Amino acid sequence: MGDVTINERTIATNGVDLRVFEAGPADGFPVVLCHGFPELAYSWRHQLPALAEAGYHVLAPDQRGYGGSTRPDTVEAYEVRELCADICGLLDAVGAERAVVVGHDWGSIVAWSLAQRFPERFAGVVGMSVPFVPRAPMPPTQLLKMVMGDTFFYMLYFQDPVAADADLSADVRHTMRGFMAGLSPGADADMSAMLGPHDGRGLRERLPDPETLPDWLTEDELATYIANFEASGFFGPTAWYANLDRNWEHSEDLAETKVTIPAMFLTGSADPVVMMTPASVMDGWVTDLRASHSIEGAGHWVQQERPDEVNAALVAFLDSLDLS
Repeated sequence: MGDVTINERTIATNGVDLRVFEAGPADGFPVVLCHGFPELAYSWRHQLPALAEAGYHVLAPDQRGYGGSTRPDTVEAYEVRELCADICGLLDAVGAERAVVVGHDWGSIVAWSLAQRFPERFAGVVGMSVPFVPRAPMPPTQLLKMVMGDTFFYMLYFQDPVAADADLSADVRHTMRGFMAGLSPGADADMSAMLGPHDGRGLRERLPDPETLPDWLTEDELATYIANFEASGFFGPTAWYANLDRNWEHSEDLAETKVTIPAMFLTGSADPVVMMTPASVMDGWVTDLRASHSIEGAGHWVQQERPDEVNAALVAFLDSLDLS
């Protein structure tokens, strides 16, 4: 993860143990990096040293269900309220009253939720790939079924995380190569791998198998992902999705709650999430959006694909905050 010293330790929080990668001065302002699906704290390998060199105390956990962290065996354990409590407990464990939270993909959902629920604990929030989305008028899976009809869609497929785990774990190398390389800009496939006709196939068979890796991902880096998911499986990661309706049910009190702390949004212009959920959904809901970046040509794995541009945007945002 670069020349900066990265320390690894286990931190107990909210009934689970999180494997946390830590860098930067102990007295630096804390910045927590929350990864998405199917990633790890390792997805922030280019940001940890850059933010540490900028003087920040950076903490990147494997979130619950992932990597070296605890993997509860019940679906309910992956509700977003628990994911938020993990991060607040992490801050408590390191003695941090406040922090900036940065999320990517599902980590963005956690970050935005933290900003909504605990604004006093966060000096800023950054969402990558997934913008803040106001509470839907109906349970999300009901809405998705209305939109998708009879089409296979990965979020609905993940409502049975036991079956999804069995499918994706049957050939972890193919799964991770398909996600990381096959859904990268320039690959033969795009988001169409994640939806299509119901033809008896699970998600793994739909994922592409590209001949080469993109230039931002080495074989050794891919091997790190493969080894971790061979050890952990995919029940936890897909159980995050199986809580879509439960998260909705338990957020009625937040239906009108806006994100009021300083915020930044960053995505890639070729990220398929932009087509499903454009940044404009945040209009009027994120009241102090200080910057919004779309990195030309970057895809969904933006902080890994274009680390220099992402790091520059992060440092500029962090340096602009009142962290006193």
